[in-house]
Amino acid sequence: MSSNDNERILDMLPWPSSNANKYSRGKVALIVGSDRYPGAACLATRAALRMGAGYAEMFSASHLARQLVLQSCPSAVARALDEFDVNRFSDAKPGHPLAICIGPGFDACNDRYAEVLVDTLKHAVCPVLVDGGALSLLGGKRAKKALAKRAERGYTTVLTPHAGEAGRLARSFDVGAADEAQLALALATATGAIIVHKGPDTYIADAHSVSAMREGTPALAKAGTGDVLAGMISALLAQGLDATEAAWLGATIHARAGVAASQEYTVICTMAEDVIDFIPQAIKSLKDD
Repeated sequence: MSSNDNERILDMLPWPSSNANKYSRGKVALIVGSDRYPGAACLATRAALRMGAGYAEMFSASHLARQLVLQSCPSAVARALDEFDVNRFSDAKPGHPLAICIGPGFDACNDRYAEVLVDTLKHAVCPVLVDGGALSLLGGKRAKKALAKRAERGYTTVLTPHAGEAGRLARSFDVGAADEAQLALALATATGAIIVHKGPDTYIADAHSVSAMREGTPALAKAGTGDVLAGMISALLAQGLDATEAAWLGATIHARAGVAASQEYTVICTMAEDVIDFIPQAIKSLKDD
């Protein structure tokens, strides 16, 4: 951790203006969770609000996921998946920035999720982050076509695979590389998206360059921490950050929150929920420094 990194983070953080409101601070629509993985909906939604989004509206086909979100995060709005209308999120109104997070906790065997993913990629003009089970659906013909169209139109898409998901994406898009950094770059070129290749070191790539975030901790090697990161980056996208900046900043604060949580609970005992709770400490420590 360097003083230059701290200054960069402080400059990039979306501090709200004195006359901000919940809409001007950014709205995140989260299409998340399933009966198999309801907890992912809670983690991504809570992380989005903790990372500064003014409004979080989650949609899920799982009644259980919706109930869990309302119990763990009553400031969020929880709706059935059938209520999601991508046209409501096709573009942001002036002063009302938007982003969509889709995939944490998806059951990839459910055809309805694949339909929503394709519709979102086709019609959403605002930034879209794809994570979790939705990543495995990107290999389908319709999803590939929609992703390519987004790139042609210059719309922002962020993909956040871990090593296994990156490998599956590489096979789907027929790319290969010698190491994780080059794989992230190859996937960015093939998909037209910003790639956040998660791991002990996280590599962030667009079609032209790749950078590394090397502050990872084994405390983050727990189920659910990827859902937390997806919510955090989505919140930063909703607050107007450039996609590569949002990815780097989200990954860095996520790592530092993991370190802070492990100092309290140990590397062994830290859970994904703890990472969310220590986001404020990770940010506050920057100001204290």
